[in-house]
Amino acid sequence: MLIKIKKSAHAGDIQMIRQLLNRHNLGHRVINAGTETIIGVEANPSEEIARELNALSAVESAMPIATPYKLASLAAHPEKTVIRIGNIEIGGEAIVLMAGPCAIESQEQLEAVAEGLKGTGVSVLRASAYKPRTSPYSFQGMGEEGLKLHVSAKAKHGLLIETEVMDVRDVALVAAHVDIIRIGARNMQNFDLLKEVGKCGKPVILKRGMSSTIEEWLMSAEYIIAHGNPDVILCERGIRTFENATRSTLDLSSIPVLKRLTHLPVIVDPSHAAGRKDLIPALSAAAIAAGADGLLVEVHANPKKAKCDGKQALLPIEWAELVCLLKKVALAMGRSI
Repeated sequence: MLIKIKKSAHAGDIQMIRQLLNRHNLGHRVINAGTETIIGVEANPSEEIARELNALSAVESAMPIATPYKLASLAAHPEKTVIRIGNIEIGGEAIVLMAGPCAIESQEQLEAVAEGLKGTGVSVLRASAYKPRTSPYSFQGMGEEGLKLHVSAKAKHGLLIETEVMDVRDVALVAAHVDIIRIGARNMQNFDLLKEVGKCGKPVILKRGMSSTIEEWLMSAEYIIAHGNPDVILCERGIRTFENATRSTLDLSSIPVLKRLTHLPVIVDPSHAAGRKDLIPALSAAAIAAGADGLLVEVHANPKKAKCDGKQALLPIEWAELVCLLKKVALAMGRSI
């Protein structure tokens, strides 16, 4: 259940509602969403308790929600969420393109990629200053120095920037530098990290965990929203299956499924799903045809020398050619790039 509190309500009114919920052992959380105050209740109470809640003068409405994720549910928010950052809208009519290297390696590398993306419709320069790696001996990213290079590229090329955060201790630092924070697949259920980005004040890209169900994914989004951040962008990046022809299996069915379950925008990362660049054009086109609101694609000026994931990175010229195809697919779907 979601309980919407009237704007005229006082702290004492909210405390009275919480006492009622506690008497009936109903777990709940008070959420300040902009100018609105909402109380999310873990379970739907009985009809008798629901009537008691609706009778309180401070309650504007008490809405039962069938799913365990309340705030992320389409039932709670029938209108699609459109996240506005600068001059772009994620979740609107236009498909948003985010592209760039897997990791920030140097100023020269980042500048070369940003220069190569010019004129291709890219709105967001993706790159990571902190890198989660399977091997502890692999390149782990440039850290704060990388963040500063990212900001410099933003100022020079007029692009928004997004990057991954891995540690609760780094959230404030990362949020101070970038426009969009990304939670990687390995951290999808790092609940302390989800709570912290819920307080950071920046839009969050939440990647699907490698072996996570759609409900588990939405429950992770719920953590972020319930801690004060409604600007969550879901990112399908493939799941782990028995198939080894690709790095992961891109679950394109998740896009139309999510569109029927949640109001949140959905984007796709075909690079991490494929693990090889030759499949990126087909997967990107299919994602747009399936209803994705954007793409997150790896582009590197010299993939053979990349310190991370070079095999799944397009050259800038290959990216430009792909965008020409994607524009046709978007037009066929009644959308634009």
